[in-house]
Amino acid sequence: MEIKELKPRKALNKAFLKVKPNRTEIERFKANLIQLLDRTNDTESEEFHKNLVIDFLKKTYYDPNHFTNTKGRNDLVIHNGNTASSSVGVIIEAKKPTNKWEMVSTDLENQIDQLVYQLYDLTYDEVKVIDPDFELSEQEYEAIKLKLNKA
Repeated sequence: MEIKELKPRKALNKAFLKVKPNRTEIERFKANLIQLLDRTNDTESEEFHKNLVIDFLKKTYYDPNHFTNTKGRNDLVIHNGNTASSSVGVIIEAKKPTNKWEMVSTDLENQIDQLVYQLYDLTYDEVKVIDPDFELSEQEYEAIKLKLNKA
């Protein structure tokens, strides 16, 4: 899985860009976000933070039109309707802010990708076919390949 960092304008569906929030919605979002950030506590559990996120999302966007809760092994789901039997629209995995081991890291993803390419002894051209956004130059890729072969 490749992770690409996008600016919000690029990440959003173009239809959402046409929706103009009103001042009341913006102020509600700001107030709820400040409250969420103020309540965050590095010494508290993942469960504590999951409940903060649920509270923020309900107050800001989803209450009363969307049922929001856990479902099975999913930390947080937002349903498309206001009942638990309605289809799931969003799944969120909650993590404690200090849990760096389970946080997604683009650096780690890139290192894993490079190791897999080396494991399969792919040439630079083969890597570019598989991963057109591969960030290393051909010289950098070959240098890493040489280091791994010597190890």
